Amino acid sequence: MGSSSSARCGSRKLELTSRGHRRKKAVESRVTQEEIKEPEKPIHREKTCPLLLCVFTTNDGRHHRRDEFSRGNVPSSELQIYIWMDATLKELTSLVKEVYPEARKKGTHFNFAIVFMDIKRPGYRVKEIGSTMSGRKGTDDSMTLQSQKFQIGDYLDIAITPPIRAPPPSGRMRPY
Repeated sequence: MGSSSSARCGSRKLELTSRGHRRKKAVESRVTQEEIKEPEKPIHREKTCPLLLCVFTTNDGRHHRRDEFSRGNVPSSELQIYIWMDATLKELTSLVKEVYPEARKKGTHFNFAIVFMDIKRPGYRVKEIGSTMSGRKGTDDSMTLQSQKFQIGDYLDIAITPPIRAPPPSGRMRPY
């Protein structure tokens, strides 16, 4: 038998024999589902206008319920912060600690969630995005709003847990 040449078409391999006949051969797909992340665009804070971020806080360690954001209502614990999309969770933690002195205690846990309008169903959805802790470094400290797909018009909900009731530090946190 003579040699053969081949060409790929989708997930099938077409093989040409020496006589010019085509044979189809099943080939495993080698395509991997790999998420392609776009690099964050740097924000020039002196040239870019900040956005007004509505932040809602609790001090019992739990996020607000979705229904607390329904029918034009929002929780009463609203903070309004001017910030940029490249703001980190650690920056936001510092701003909240300026307003709530009791949150400055070492070991206070801050759990962040984005609250956004659900386009598939009426109402809002709550998506937890990360956490920080006063007095400790963590892997989520440098996480930005932009990296979590925050959009202008979304809310930020922060569940604050005092150090006495805070979850035990995991391997992700380390002292400053």
